[in-house]
Amino acid sequence: MALTPEQVFDSKVDQEIRIEPRDWMPDKYRQTLVRQISQHAHSEIVGMLPEGNWITRAPSLRRKATLIAKVQDEAGHGLYLYSAAETLGTSRTEMIEQLHNGKAKYSSIFNYPTISWADMGAIGWLVDGAAIMNQVPLCRTSYGPYARAMVRICKEESFHQRQGFEILLTLSRGTEAQRHMCQDSINRWWWPSVMMFGPSDDASPHTAQSMKWKIKRFTNDELRQKFVDICAEQVKLLGMTLPDPLLNWNEVRQHYDFGPINWEEFWSVISGNGPCNKERLDARVKAHEEGEWVRQAANAYAKKHRQ
Repeated sequence: MALTPEQVFDSKVDQEIRIEPRDWMPDKYRQTLVRQISQHAHSEIVGMLPEGNWITRAPSLRRKATLIAKVQDEAGHGLYLYSAAETLGTSRTEMIEQLHNGKAKYSSIFNYPTISWADMGAIGWLVDGAAIMNQVPLCRTSYGPYARAMVRICKEESFHQRQGFEILLTLSRGTEAQRHMCQDSINRWWWPSVMMFGPSDDASPHTAQSMKWKIKRFTNDELRQKFVDICAEQVKLLGMTLPDPLLNWNEVRQHYDFGPINWEEFWSVISGNGPCNKERLDARVKAHEEGEWVRQAANAYAKKHRQ
């Protein structure tokens, strides 16, 4: 008896055989992937803004060069991910329109301001560190184009994380003012980074199904715990502290206990009420509109060569 398309799909997922663009897949599987991949792509593109703002103010030529390279990497990550989402039948134009009109989301972390050079270090260590924790398992996600894109992205993100930690390490060994700058940046970016993993498992509407389809390999709370455990040890190398008085090693659980997350703040930022939500979206829309002539020229050039 022949298997139904859905049975073939389920069998592939169970056997760790990747789903490819021409394979049959449930509509909800396709929709879930488009939502997740486009949100990831939007996050990479919007994430260029808080760092790009510091390129001209970086304290040395070396710092400028490495920050330029990092921002350039993030642009590339966005392009890889938009391309992966396009294999699911959704155009890049449609995804960008959804970002600009507020229908599509991006990571809440990018709606916080960068007010000192140390923030470039904290973003690299904490924000990119949280991203790596979330993204490395996606190298084994069930959808082929997404998994393959993530392999290169994770390699580059690991460099970004090391770059950020090195910035903080340098500041932590500097003057009293530099040490204060380092600690202040960690204080401001810690909890938003912890929130990056999304809502708790009992409040996440997509986690269970994504785990079943092997789009995700770990739950939000599992990844968050791993992140806290690693950062609680790494911060000791900086001689700094994490802004959580309840952070404490639990010998029974063999994990760090940590304080309650301000979910009210999380949902407020997600809903568009963060410190920089409007600023970030306005900047993206403005850049898109001002770049229209480039897209028109590229299309005209491609059309000429096809003829």
